[in-house]
Amino acid sequence: MDDPTPRGARGAASTGAGRDASGQAGIVGMGLAAVLTFALAQGSWQWFATYIGVTLLAVVFSFYRLPTWTPGLRSVYMRNLVAFALVVGLCAAIALAPMMQRWAWLFPMPGTRDRCPAMGDYESLRTEAALAGLAGRDTAALAQARDVQSHAAVADCLSATTTLWLPVYAAGVAALVGLVTWSIGRFRVRGRSTAAGRRPSHRA
Repeated sequence: MDDPTPRGARGAASTGAGRDASGQAGIVGMGLAAVLTFALAQGSWQWFATYIGVTLLAVVFSFYRLPTWTPGLRSVYMRNLVAFALVVGLCAAIALAPMMQRWAWLFPMPGTRDRCPAMGDYESLRTEAALAGLAGRDTAALAQARDVQSHAAVADCLSATTTLWLPVYAAGVAALVGLVTWSIGRFRVRGRSTAAGRRPSHRA
């Protein structure tokens, strides 16, 4: 026999609370994974960072659900939205880092990339000076070593420069995601309220 008491409602509420707690743990885990990726990055940004960032974004968008929109800056919804937007911005920045390092149009900050070719030339000259005794034996190997060291120096310089600007990109993505998500949530709640107000009431 069905229990008419609010026990069923309490059970549903507890289930919802469990899902919310699971979602909270999930978003925290995504943030920690993104931070760990950033902390373990060595040298230049590689395309595996893009793979990790895209994977984390897919997990966040697939498994995390924000609570119902409610007004107020101190509401539970707003706290969840801020955490969600910041994690998305962090994951997006990690995914974009290798592209920013390699594509000037995506990272058009004036004056930030100019010194990197000079670093490559310096490393090439230093390699030539270090291997001067081998120049007469294998000029092709010396030229290849110079090119490799020069490329690595330029990549490291671009990586360091990119890392300095990553927070700006992350904050921009977080602000955009937060604004769009907040607007969509508000629109849905108001749409439901309007639809519920227009329904005709049926009296027995």
